[in-house]
Amino acid sequence: MGQSTLSYWQRGLRHPEVPRAISTVRALETVLRLPPSSLLDLIGPRHANTYAPRPVATWPDPAPLLATFDSVPEAARGNADLEVLSVHDTVQIGMHREQRSITTRLVVRAVRQGPDRYLAMHHGDEGSLIENAMVRSGEGCRQGRLRRESASRNLAVEMLFDRRLAAGEEHVFSFTIADDTGSASPGHHRTFRDTCGSYLVQLSFHRRAMPARCMKQFLASADATPVDVDELVCGLGGVVSAYFGDVGPGIAGIAVEWS
Repeated sequence: MGQSTLSYWQRGLRHPEVPRAISTVRALETVLRLPPSSLLDLIGPRHANTYAPRPVATWPDPAPLLATFDSVPEAARGNADLEVLSVHDTVQIGMHREQRSITTRLVVRAVRQGPDRYLAMHHGDEGSLIENAMVRSGEGCRQGRLRRESASRNLAVEMLFDRRLAAGEEHVFSFTIADDTGSASPGHHRTFRDTCGSYLVQLSFHRRAMPARCMKQFLASADATPVDVDELVCGLGGVVSAYFGDVGPGIAGIAVEWS
């Protein structure tokens, strides 16, 4: 158990109630040769700011926005010709608790001959002015057409490869979406429609806006109760990370609570 976790408990920012924490408290009772449950009894009832797993807010249907790419084959609009092997999302959180940018790095494999693009979706946080969001291409791709929908705060963009992939060929590419006009970020989640080999999501917090708590969670659907819930420790430099192996279908990510 990390010293930062003990510090969170001591300051009342977190509560030792998740299964792993309770096991740790029981272990402390044994190490300190205390009567069983003597420390657990001191924990007392849940505090008001205790984390209770809750569903992720339902996102607006992206289908109408994707349909505006009418010249793109339906398989390409759904990325059906690409198998996603790995995803790494790095999210920057600003000093006003706002999500400033998301940098995504993907490893994909062509299921069949010919895919030459990936269609990315982004949903802005509450209050986001999606018209102001910007896309920057990184390695392995360039920006194609971009569509926005103000009412839903949805954005869709083509990330074009430099060639058509051969069947079975693997490709690595990255891009960044800067969208810093929303209110305090509730965290970051990604929807997986198929199984993905690995997903790593990292949130980097401004030193003047550290979270009260961060929770790793996976949901089978947007209205489902989160499972695989685990409290995360914000490490040196204000970065918190969650890794998911063989993830999906479903929604995986990090939920953030502010003090």
